[in-house]
Amino acid sequence: MAITVHLNELLKARNMTGKELCAKVGITEANLSILRSGKASGVRFHTINKICYYLDCDVGDLLRFDGQLEEDENET
Repeated sequence: MAITVHLNELLKARNMTGKELCAKVGITEANLSILRSGKASGVRFHTINKICYYLDCDVGDLLRFDGQLEEDENET
């Protein structure tokens, strides 16, 4: 995947559980799990804003681009 999610590393570095983050951000554990696994196809900026706020990080700490173009499965 061209965009990688580094949420697990941030949670560990901040000594916070996913459950704690969910309560602060106001998202379900299921949705956080999808984001953590990198399988989310989209995430609201509002959610990213809250995650970065509560983890005291920058968007670039949370999401990283690997320099590769990922082709959409629906493109022909």
